[in-house]
Amino acid sequence: MRRIFFTLFFYFLLIASFAQVQTGKASFYADKFDGVITASGEKYRHNKLTGAHKTLPFGTKVRVTNLANNKSVEVTINDRGPWVEGRIIDLSRKAAEELGFTNKGVADVKLEIVDPGDGKTSDPGRPIEHVMVEEKEFYEFEITRLTPKGFGVQIGTYQELVNLMRLSDNLKNSYKKQVTIQVKVINGIKYYGIILGKFSSRAKAEDFREELKGKFPDAFIVEYDRL
Repeated sequence: MRRIFFTLFFYFLLIASFAQVQTGKASFYADKFDGVITASGEKYRHNKLTGAHKTLPFGTKVRVTNLANNKSVEVTINDRGPWVEGRIIDLSRKAAEELGFTNKGVADVKLEIVDPGDGKTSDPGRPIEHVMVEEKEFYEFEITRLTPKGFGVQIGTYQELVNLMRLSDNLKNSYKKQVTIQVKVINGIKYYGIILGKFSSRAKAEDFREELKGKFPDAFIVEYDRL
């Protein structure tokens, strides 16, 4: 009986994962990014039906519906982003054209998972954020596991630890704010989100985000309880 219960439980979980729906704003890549390596290692091509999402595994196929005209298109996730608050997906130009919002730049959309995929891509590409490390580079860490509350401002997501350490050190010294690292595992790969500050209200976090705009235009507000 217990085995049947767990089998049904996981079956319903599987159905729920396929039925996942998300609503928000969509944008599309500028033409200058054509040929640029995406986070998955594939090159972005404006004439392919692809998209960038913050958390869905690479290879996931989603149906994107423009809520203004009910037009839909299916795209494959092969990049990370968008890093602008309120936006849930960045689309290729071809996808945006099929949805009919290239003149407006953004659109209110609904996302539905069509196929969770296998997380693999056709092009192994190059390592994400590969950087040169100085011969002697040392950092001191004081690490405490947290359950943060309130709001923060996320600067970006990184895979290379050296980028994480450098930027965390610079941010802490420059802005005198607490740096919180969120560890995410996506398709078996660890990513590190850098979040700056702990604010009691969204308004205070928004004031700080405005302060950061010059250096970090894509920074966005996060609510710790919802991460």
